[in-house]
Amino acid sequence: MNTTATPRIRTLIAEDEPLASEALADWVAQLPQLELLASCADGLSALEQIRSLRPELVFMDINMPGLSGLQVLRALAEDGAGGPAPRVIFTTAYNEHAITAFELHAADYLLKPFSQERFNEAVGHALQRGTAAETGGSTQALEAAAKPDSSPMTRLLVRDQGKIFPIQVDTVEYLRSDIKYTAVASGGRQYLVNLPITAFEQRLDPSRFIKLQRSCIVNLDFVVSMTPDENSQLIVQMQDGSRFTANRDVSKKLREQSI
Repeated sequence: MNTTATPRIRTLIAEDEPLASEALADWVAQLPQLELLASCADGLSALEQIRSLRPELVFMDINMPGLSGLQVLRALAEDGAGGPAPRVIFTTAYNEHAITAFELHAADYLLKPFSQERFNEAVGHALQRGTAAETGGSTQALEAAAKPDSSPMTRLLVRDQGKIFPIQVDTVEYLRSDIKYTAVASGGRQYLVNLPITAFEQRLDPSRFIKLQRSCIVNLDFVVSMTPDENSQLIVQMQDGSRFTANRDVSKKLREQSI
Protein backbone atom coordinates (compact mmCIF):
# COMPACT_ATOMS: atom_id res chain seq x y z
CA MET A 1 0.00 0.00 0.00
CA ASN A 2 1.42 3.36 -1.06
CA THR A 3 1.12 5.90 1.77
CA THR A 4 3.35 8.58 0.23
CA ALA A 5 1.74 11.99 0.73
CA THR A 6 1.26 14.21 -2.30
CA PRO A 7 3.84 17.03 -2.19
CA ARG A 8 2.25 20.37 -1.42
CA ILE A 9 2.76 23.46 -3.57
CA ARG A 10 5.38 25.69 -1.96
CA THR A 11 3.76 29.12 -1.66
CA LEU A 12 4.96 32.63 -0.82
CA ILE A 13 2.99 35.84 -0.18
CA ALA A 14 4.42 39.25 -1.14
CA GLU A 15 1.90 41.85 0.02
CA ASP A 16 2.52 45.15 1.83
CA GLU A 17 -1.05 45.61 3.12
CA PRO A 18 -1.24 43.67 6.42
CA LEU A 19 -4.94 42.93 6.14
CA ALA A 20 -4.63 41.55 2.62
CA SER A 21 -1.54 39.54 3.61
CA GLU A 22 -3.29 37.97 6.58
CA ALA A 23 -6.39 37.13 4.55
CA LEU A 24 -4.24 35.47 1.88
CA ALA A 25 -2.32 33.51 4.53
CA ASP A 26 -5.58 32.33 6.08
CA TRP A 27 -6.94 31.19 2.73
CA VAL A 28 -3.68 29.46 1.80
CA ALA A 29 -3.85 27.56 5.11
CA GLN A 30 -7.33 26.33 4.21
CA LEU A 31 -6.12 24.68 1.00
CA PRO A 32 -4.41 21.36 1.80
CA GLN A 33 -2.51 21.38 -1.50
CA LEU A 34 -0.64 24.57 -0.55
CA GLU A 35 2.22 25.08 1.93
CA LEU A 36 3.03 28.65 3.01
CA LEU A 37 6.78 29.21 3.18
CA ALA A 38 6.92 32.91 4.08
CA SER A 39 5.29 36.32 3.79
CA CYS A 40 7.07 39.58 2.97
CA ALA A 41 5.96 43.18 2.62
CA ASP A 42 8.24 44.81 0.02
CA GLY A 43 9.59 44.07 -3.42
CA LEU A 44 13.26 43.63 -2.49
CA SER A 45 12.42 41.11 0.23
CA ALA A 46 10.08 39.31 -2.19
CA LEU A 47 12.85 38.97 -4.77
CA GLU A 48 15.33 37.71 -2.16
CA GLN A 49 12.85 35.24 -0.66
CA ILE A 50 11.81 33.87 -4.05
CA ARG A 51 15.44 33.36 -5.07
CA SER A 52 16.25 31.75 -1.73
CA LEU A 53 13.18 29.62 -1.01
CA ARG A 54 12.24 28.72 -4.58
CA PRO A 55 8.45 28.76 -4.11
CA GLU A 56 6.30 27.26 -6.83
CA LEU A 57 3.43 29.73 -6.33
CA VAL A 58 3.59 33.42 -5.36
CA PHE A 59 0.79 35.84 -4.48
CA MET A 60 2.28 39.25 -5.19
CA ASP A 61 0.94 42.79 -4.89
CA ILE A 62 1.87 45.01 -7.82
CA ASN A 63 2.32 48.23 -5.80
CA MET A 64 4.92 47.47 -3.11
CA PRO A 65 7.76 49.51 -1.57
CA GLY A 66 11.22 48.99 -3.00
CA LEU A 67 10.33 47.10 -6.17
CA SER A 68 6.92 46.71 -7.72
CA GLY A 69 5.56 43.25 -8.30
CA LEU A 70 6.12 43.70 -12.03
CA GLN A 71 9.77 44.61 -11.44
CA VAL A 72 10.19 41.52 -9.26
CA LEU A 73 8.77 39.32 -12.00
CA ARG A 74 11.02 40.94 -14.63
CA ALA A 75 14.07 40.38 -12.40
CA LEU A 76 13.16 36.71 -12.01
CA ALA A 77 12.79 36.38 -15.78
CA GLU A 78 16.28 37.83 -16.20
CA ASP A 79 17.72 35.22 -13.81
CA GLY A 80 17.63 32.78 -16.69
CA ALA A 81 19.26 29.59 -15.51
CA GLY A 82 18.37 30.23 -11.88
CA GLY A 83 15.68 27.55 -11.99
CA PRO A 84 12.04 27.51 -13.07
CA ALA A 85 10.12 30.70 -12.38
CA PRO A 86 7.21 30.41 -9.93
CA ARG A 87 3.61 30.72 -10.94
CA VAL A 88 2.59 34.26 -9.95
CA ILE A 89 -0.87 35.52 -9.04
CA PHE A 90 -0.90 39.32 -8.86
CA THR A 91 -3.10 41.15 -6.35
CA THR A 92 -3.95 44.82 -6.78
CA ALA A 93 -6.72 47.40 -6.41
CA TYR A 94 -6.22 48.62 -9.98
CA ASN A 95 -6.47 46.86 -13.34
CA GLU A 96 -4.25 49.08 -15.49
CA HIS A 97 -1.33 46.63 -15.22
CA ALA A 98 -3.29 43.57 -16.34
CA ILE A 99 -1.85 43.45 -19.86
CA THR A 100 1.74 43.85 -18.62
CA ALA A 101 1.17 41.17 -16.00
CA PHE A 102 0.09 38.64 -18.61
CA GLU A 103 2.86 39.62 -20.98
CA LEU A 104 5.14 38.54 -18.13
CA HIS A 105 3.21 35.25 -17.94
CA ALA A 106 1.36 35.83 -14.68
CA ALA A 107 -0.95 32.93 -13.87
CA ASP A 108 -3.82 35.17 -12.76
CA TYR A 109 -4.66 38.70 -11.64
CA LEU A 110 -6.88 39.39 -8.62
CA LEU A 111 -8.56 42.79 -8.31
CA LYS A 112 -9.16 43.90 -4.72
CA PRO A 113 -11.38 43.42 -2.93
CA PHE A 114 -11.65 39.79 -4.07
CA SER A 115 -13.62 36.98 -2.47
CA GLN A 116 -12.32 33.65 -1.20
CA GLU A 117 -14.15 32.02 -4.10
CA ARG A 118 -12.19 34.16 -6.60
CA PHE A 119 -8.99 33.33 -4.70
CA ASN A 120 -9.68 29.61 -4.99
CA GLU A 121 -10.45 30.03 -8.68
CA ALA A 122 -7.11 31.79 -9.25
CA VAL A 123 -5.25 29.00 -7.43
CA GLY A 124 -6.98 26.48 -9.67
CA HIS A 125 -5.91 28.44 -12.76
CA ALA A 126 -2.33 28.63 -11.53
CA LEU A 127 -2.03 24.93 -10.73
CA GLN A 128 -3.53 23.94 -14.08
CA ARG A 129 -1.27 26.17 -16.13
CA GLY A 130 2.11 24.98 -14.87
CA THR A 131 5.09 27.24 -14.23
CA ALA A 132 5.42 30.69 -15.74
CA ALA A 133 8.26 29.44 -17.93
CA GLU A 134 6.00 26.75 -19.44
CA THR A 135 3.11 28.89 -20.62
CA GLY A 136 2.15 32.38 -21.73
CA GLY A 137 -0.93 34.40 -20.81
CA SER A 138 -3.95 33.75 -22.99
CA THR A 139 -6.34 36.46 -24.10
CA GLN A 140 -9.19 34.58 -22.45
CA ALA A 141 -7.39 34.49 -19.11
CA LEU A 142 -6.50 38.17 -19.38
CA GLU A 143 -10.09 39.20 -20.05
CA ALA A 144 -11.39 37.10 -17.16
CA ALA A 145 -8.80 38.24 -14.65
CA ALA A 146 -8.97 41.93 -15.50
CA LYS A 147 -12.64 42.10 -14.62
CA PRO A 148 -13.51 43.01 -11.03
CA ASP A 149 -14.75 40.18 -8.85
CA SER A 150 -18.51 40.20 -9.45
CA SER A 151 -19.52 37.92 -6.59
CA PRO A 152 -21.67 39.62 -3.95
CA MET A 153 -19.74 41.18 -1.10
CA THR A 154 -21.18 39.92 2.18
CA ARG A 155 -18.35 40.59 4.65
CA LEU A 156 -15.38 42.92 5.09
CA LEU A 157 -12.27 42.30 7.17
CA VAL A 158 -10.97 45.57 8.58
CA ARG A 159 -8.04 46.39 10.83
CA ASP A 160 -8.30 48.71 13.81
CA GLN A 161 -5.88 49.19 16.75
CA GLY A 162 -3.91 46.08 15.85
CA LYS A 163 -6.97 43.83 15.59
CA ILE A 164 -8.97 42.54 12.64
CA PHE A 165 -12.75 42.81 12.71
CA PRO A 166 -15.20 41.03 10.41
CA ILE A 167 -18.05 43.35 9.39
CA GLN A 168 -21.21 42.10 7.74
CA VAL A 169 -21.92 44.29 4.73
CA ASP A 170 -25.57 44.74 5.65
CA THR A 171 -24.41 46.54 8.84
CA VAL A 172 -22.34 49.07 6.88
CA GLU A 173 -24.08 52.44 7.17
CA TYR A 174 -22.05 54.37 4.60
CA LEU A 175 -18.67 54.61 2.89
CA ARG A 176 -16.75 57.86 2.34
CA SER A 177 -13.47 58.19 0.49
CA ASP A 178 -10.63 60.41 -0.57
CA ILE A 179 -8.26 59.51 -3.41
CA LYS A 180 -6.78 56.40 -1.79
CA TYR A 181 -8.62 55.50 1.42
CA THR A 182 -12.21 54.64 2.26
CA ALA A 183 -13.86 55.13 5.66
CA VAL A 184 -16.37 52.37 6.40
CA ALA A 185 -18.99 53.31 9.01
CA SER A 186 -20.60 50.47 10.95
CA GLY A 187 -21.97 50.08 14.47
CA GLY A 188 -21.12 53.63 15.49
CA ARG A 189 -17.47 53.32 14.43
CA GLN A 190 -15.46 54.19 11.34
CA TYR A 191 -12.75 51.94 9.94
CA LEU A 192 -10.17 53.22 7.44
CA VAL A 193 -9.56 50.83 4.54
CA ASN A 194 -6.65 51.20 2.14
CA LEU A 195 -8.81 50.84 -0.99
CA PRO A 196 -10.63 53.38 -3.17
CA ILE A 197 -14.41 53.50 -2.98
CA THR A 198 -14.63 52.30 -6.59
CA ALA A 199 -13.32 48.93 -5.40
CA PHE A 200 -16.54 48.48 -3.43
CA GLU A 201 -19.34 50.00 -5.47
CA GLN A 202 -19.67 47.20 -8.05
CA ARG A 203 -19.83 44.59 -5.27
CA LEU A 204 -22.57 46.19 -3.15
CA ASP A 205 -26.26 45.36 -3.45
CA PRO A 206 -27.74 48.20 -5.59
CA SER A 207 -31.16 47.72 -4.01
CA ARG A 208 -29.67 48.67 -0.63
CA PHE A 209 -26.63 50.85 -1.37
CA ILE A 210 -26.74 54.03 -3.45
CA LYS A 211 -23.88 56.24 -4.59
CA LEU A 212 -24.81 59.81 -3.68
CA GLN A 213 -21.69 61.34 -5.18
CA ARG A 214 -18.25 60.28 -6.33
CA SER A 215 -16.91 59.91 -2.79
CA CYS A 216 -19.95 58.68 -0.85
CA ILE A 217 -22.12 55.56 -0.83
CA VAL A 218 -24.92 55.12 1.72
CA ASN A 219 -26.97 52.16 2.90
CA LEU A 220 -30.63 53.14 2.53
CA ASP A 221 -31.49 51.00 5.56
CA PHE A 222 -29.72 53.63 7.71
CA VAL A 223 -31.15 56.75 6.05
CA VAL A 224 -33.52 58.75 8.29
CA SER A 225 -34.69 61.34 5.76
CA MET A 226 -33.89 63.19 2.54
CA THR A 227 -34.55 66.93 2.37
CA PRO A 228 -34.08 69.14 -0.71
CA ASP A 229 -31.82 72.17 -0.32
CA GLU A 230 -32.09 75.51 -2.13
CA ASN A 231 -30.57 73.90 -5.24
CA SER A 232 -33.06 71.00 -5.20
CA GLN A 233 -30.28 68.59 -4.23
CA LEU A 234 -31.23 66.13 -1.52
CA ILE A 235 -29.56 66.32 1.89
CA VAL A 236 -29.41 62.75 3.19
CA GLN A 237 -29.65 62.42 6.98
CA MET A 238 -28.14 59.22 8.45
CA GLN A 239 -29.06 57.56 11.74
CA ASP A 240 -25.70 58.53 13.29
CA GLY A 241 -26.33 62.21 12.51
CA SER A 242 -24.10 62.40 9.42
CA ARG A 243 -25.42 64.43 6.50
CA PHE A 244 -24.46 63.96 2.84
CA THR A 245 -25.54 65.83 -0.29
CA ALA A 246 -26.66 63.77 -3.26
CA ASN A 247 -25.59 65.14 -6.63
CA ARG A 248 -28.21 66.47 -9.03
CA ASP A 249 -28.62 63.28 -11.07
CA VAL A 250 -28.96 61.07 -7.99
CA SER A 251 -31.33 63.55 -6.34
CA LYS A 252 -33.55 63.49 -9.42
CA LYS A 253 -33.50 59.69 -9.52
CA LEU A 254 -34.44 59.42 -5.84
CA ARG A 255 -37.32 61.88 -6.23
CA GLU A 256 -38.64 59.89 -9.22
CA GLN A 257 -38.56 56.69 -7.17
CA SER A 258 -40.52 58.17 -4.29
CA ILE A 259 -44.25 57.48 -4.04
